[in-house]
Amino acid sequence: MQNHGQRRSGLDLLKYIWTEWISTFVILILLLLTLLIGTGEMIHGQLLRMGERLYGDPATGMQYSFLRAEPAKPECNRQPNVDALVKTQMQANAADEFADFFGTASEADVRASILAGVQQCEEKYQFYDKAMQHMEAHPSIRAYRNFETTFFGIFKFGTENRAILLIFMVVLAAISATLKIHHIGLRGPATKLDYRVYSLLMTLGNGLLTYSSISQFNSVKDSGVPMNGETQLIYWLWMILFSVLTLISVWQLFSPPKEAKAGGRLGFAFLSVPLYAYMAVITGVAFIFFMDYPMGQGIYLGQLVEFSSIFLNLALFIWAGMLLKQTRVVDLFLNILRPWNLAPETLTWLILIAAALPTAYTGASGIFVIAAGAIIYKEVWNAGGRRQFALAATAMSGSLGVVLRPCLLIVVVASLNKEVTTDLLYQYGVYTFLLTSTLFLVVSLFFAESKFRIAAPSLAAPKSGRAFLAVVPYIVIFVLTWMFYKFLLDTDLNEFTAPVMMPVILLMIVLFDKLRHQPAPLPAVGHWDETLSANYNSGGEPALAGAQVAHAEYREGLHGNAADDGQVVNHGVVQSSSMDVLRQVGFWKSMHISTSETVGHIGALVILMALSVSVGGLLERTEVMSFFPTDISSTFLVITLILGLMVFVGMIMDPFGAVILISATVAPVAYQYGIHPVHFWMITLIGFELGYVTPPVALNHLLARQSIGDAEVNEADEEVRHLSFYYRYERWILPLIVLFPAMLIIAYVPYFFKLFGWYH
Repeated sequence: MQNHGQRRSGLDLLKYIWTEWISTFVILILLLLTLLIGTGEMIHGQLLRMGERLYGDPATGMQYSFLRAEPAKPECNRQPNVDALVKTQMQANAADEFADFFGTASEADVRASILAGVQQCEEKYQFYDKAMQHMEAHPSIRAYRNFETTFFGIFKFGTENRAILLIFMVVLAAISATLKIHHIGLRGPATKLDYRVYSLLMTLGNGLLTYSSISQFNSVKDSGVPMNGETQLIYWLWMILFSVLTLISVWQLFSPPKEAKAGGRLGFAFLSVPLYAYMAVITGVAFIFFMDYPMGQGIYLGQLVEFSSIFLNLALFIWAGMLLKQTRVVDLFLNILRPWNLAPETLTWLILIAAALPTAYTGASGIFVIAAGAIIYKEVWNAGGRRQFALAATAMSGSLGVVLRPCLLIVVVASLNKEVTTDLLYQYGVYTFLLTSTLFLVVSLFFAESKFRIAAPSLAAPKSGRAFLAVVPYIVIFVLTWMFYKFLLDTDLNEFTAPVMMPVILLMIVLFDKLRHQPAPLPAVGHWDETLSANYNSGGEPALAGAQVAHAEYREGLHGNAADDGQVVNHGVVQSSSMDVLRQVGFWKSMHISTSETVGHIGALVILMALSVSVGGLLERTEVMSFFPTDISSTFLVITLILGLMVFVGMIMDPFGAVILISATVAPVAYQYGIHPVHFWMITLIGFELGYVTPPVALNHLLARQSIGDAEVNEADEEVRHLSFYYRYERWILPLIVLFPAMLIIAYVPYFFKLFGWYH
């Protein structure tokens, strides 16, 4: 990290201006516009209702909807000469060339028709006169109408251009993530060799994507199929994006960061390459050189456009997660538990249960791990838990809530599979969550050094109560915002409105914190010393040193007197008041920080999801799924095959891309075998959960590492090298021995015992 006083020049200055200001500001505007689009329908509906209450008149039958446009004066003749019109019409009828064959209407019929027209004209004039009189009686109606229709125009424009907003957001974010070297990989690059291999494969992957997007554009243009302006713009944005990413990767290949260490090992260097680069290279080579299908990657990128609403909601969830990092909410809720001095296993279980809800409310995309992973890790470690155990808990904190309302992943499943509904999936998802969380407690207690520990209630309860009072204002903000949407906008908080409501709630909480001059939350564990020594420690001594000493004393106290006499150990050792005062930032600075982080995560996650869909397309075109047997007589064997397949898919793909692939390939086959759709998707989701914590990819572990920091994870590995196999690899093994039995129970128990009535 650079000191604030360090001057930037040349390309470094341009990079800083782009990543910290241009892309951050533009994406903030796009996020606010997306928020406006999401709330637009609710607000516009209320504006129409309010207009009706203000300007409608049931007595005269005048409605506000009649007046949303200026009434047009009728052009018909209000008092015509009926006899002359009848005579003219009769002459015209007689001169008709078909009159001899079909006859002509009688004079009475012609007169009746003309009189009906006169009556309609009179009614138009009466309505016009009544509308003008009504508008003269309510002179403010024009101002209100202008406001309402202008808002509707903005809302309509955003709704009709969701795809453009998404692609433009992805373009800016992906460029920033590439400049920051922020893409998700198995480990972060550290040496010059790491950076060279990283940049080389990024150049190759982005080059293939550029070629594919250009091929797709030329293919559509040469086919003669007309392209509208929106389609052409999307194609050009993709071509510009990957061309720019290729140029950036080439520049990074020859200009590694100055902090890169000398040397390096080739095996570790390949682990530093982003997952999306591997996906781009694999799918690009396969489509272009083996299938003669160069436009393949570009075509599957179109899934982002097709599901633009879902990915825009994901962007809002990411923003909500980064706003959460700027609040003290997680820390304050943990203050309620801290006085009880619980054993680390019990504390971790309670934290995971509590973390499931925000995991679901941030889209179950791993954002909660990024937002709160460092705090969870610190809390479990401070409670006396092993570092490896704390890492396992951090990784699992982002997976258990995947089956709870209002998880965005469930919405995607229901939107792609008409056989299930969100209500049914959430209902049985609760059972899945209870099972996995209970198994975590049982397994962690089995390996615990001390099975149970709790402070004296007489000492802990008052402190816990005072800590709860500090949380009450945040609960009130949540309730008031919910009531605003519920009663003023007639919208409840559910899986469809959560992406819009959660950022608003978090914005209110951040504003509340900053108006009260509350300190910002602690930075990630792995960055404490760097951040504080660079910016806050005026004495020149590393600021983390005191915290580390205090933490050592704290852990010693846990295993000493604290457990014996029931005294509550001070859990605030790591976040001293002096650090809090020095780290206060204002509301706008918090907005800048949270949006800047959002940009990086949108660029890293969405582009990874896009390439994951491309991998799914490759698997679909190679007809790998066709090897799934279709003539098995045993449902038990079918379920077993599905289990293995779901874990494998979860190991190599992100959840949204995986759901799209499974919905199109495996789900129909499973339904044909008589597996209930809800049962199938519970198996799929728990299989995905297991895959997300299983090597070689283990996406949740990667996100936990990103939140906690490479240095802390490496230190956790170092301190257990002399221990047994389980404790050396506990962060990998613990989630597996929790989720694997849960998966078996969910897959087979309903089948054998009809536990939840899924089979009839």
